[in-house]
Parts: sequence; structure tokens; C-alpha cells
Amino acid sequence: MCHTIAELDAAVADCFACPRLVAWREHVAREKRAAFRDETYWGRPVPGYGPDDARLFVVGLAPAAHGGNRTGRMFTGDRSGDVLYAAMHAVGLANQPTATHRDDGLRLHGVRVTSPVHCAPPDNKPTPDERDRCRHWLATEFDLLAPTVRAVVVLGGFGWQALLPVLADAGWIIPRPRPKFGHGAHVQLAPADADRAPLHLFGCYHVSQQNTFTGRLTPAMVEQVLSTAARAAGLDVAPPPFDAPAPPFN
Repeated sequence: MCHTIAELDAAVADCFACPRLVAWREHVAREKRAAFRDETYWGRPVPGYGPDDARLFVVGLAPAAHGGNRTGRMFTGDRSGDVLYAAMHAVGLANQPTATHRDDGLRLHGVRVTSPVHCAPPDNKPTPDERDRCRHWLATEFDLLAPTVRAVVVLGGFGWQALLPVLADAGWIIPRPRPKFGHGAHVQLAPADADRAPLHLFGCYHVSQQNTFTGRLTPAMVEQVLSTAARAAGLDVAPPPFDAPAPPFN
């Protein structure tokens, strides 16, 4: 029943649908990490972040226990966010390269960030049931952004698998066999409904420490995908870096 992104964000933040996730997010907010013991944790579901007329959508996995669950904003206050927002700033999608707290002045240009699961899960692993229970929020977000969104970047295989059925229900045709996730994967989805436009779907390895610390994913690789997707969405951004392999167009 949400008619605007603002209404959606407020409703998401008041969700108590998943008992395990509610217990975990509140436990983390009480116990805290030693480095943040003097801070007041958000400890609630974390809404998406970005303008309500975004042309590019970035879909992650779930908030980090001491990142979004602490700060109340997606990819804010953790090392994954350090990589993502620095890359966004490098290509012109953000006004600054850092995201430390909700009042740090960060503004996104033409892009909105969200996730299939809005609560921090234990071990960063939501269950399939929790993913499915949270799905209606993502579906509503896509429905509200449908008039403007033209491209999506999905960070990781979990988000890719969670997103495809949402897109099918939201009015786009998913090819058979279903497109496979991979870094640099790209497919253009045809609209199933007259009020939908074609949608570019891109895959990118998740900006997790597991990927960035091992070199599997470099800042240049993130910038490459973001720049390519932003241009597909019709945004005026910096050209992709030359030292990253160009994503294949499938």
C-alpha cells in the first residue's frame, strides 16, 4: 500500500516479519562492537537509499551487522560500502567517496541502492524463507521506480537469484533458460507490460571483504560495471577505467 518511496522507506524500517532477524539485529545493537560501543545502533530494517526517480538500481545482499545495522543506511559504515561508494564517486554517481553515517552529506546521483533482505542476518546469510518474506519490499520498490529505472547492477549471486522473480512479477520478461550470474554479465530484459521500458541487467561480484581483500574484485572492476550500467541507463557519467576488463554484452 506504499505510494511513494518515502512511505516505503518508513514501512520497511518498522518491519518485524522475521523472528530470527529481529532477534539478531537487536542483539547486535545491544552488544555492539567495541569500536562502536559509544554509538547508538539503528538496530532495525535498513531501507534503500537514493532518489525516488533513479535511473540505475544497485541491489546487494543484506545490511552488515556493524554497518547498515549500526548506521541505518545501506552500505554505510563498513568496508563493503567503502569500496562501493568510492567507485560510485569515481564515475560520478555520488558527491563524495565515503559513507560513514546517515548525516555525512552523501548524495547519490541518479542511482538508488537497496537489498533483497533489509535486516542484518547472522553470518551474513539470510535463509531462503527470510529472502522470500522480504521480497514484497523489493517488488514494491521496483514498482515505484519503474517509470524511471533503466538499468540494474546486482552485487552477487544471492541478489541475482532473488531479483529475477521480482522482475518477472514487476513486468519484465525473463529469458529461458534464466540468465546466469557472473561478473560483467549483461542481459537486456524486454518489457511484458506496456508501461514498462526495456531494462538492462548487469552482474558484479559483491563488494565483500572476501572478494576485495583477495583481489577477486578490484575498484577498477566495480567502476567498470557501474559506468557501463549508468550509461545504459542514460546517465552522464565518467568513462570506465582502462585497466579493467570490459563486461561482455550477452
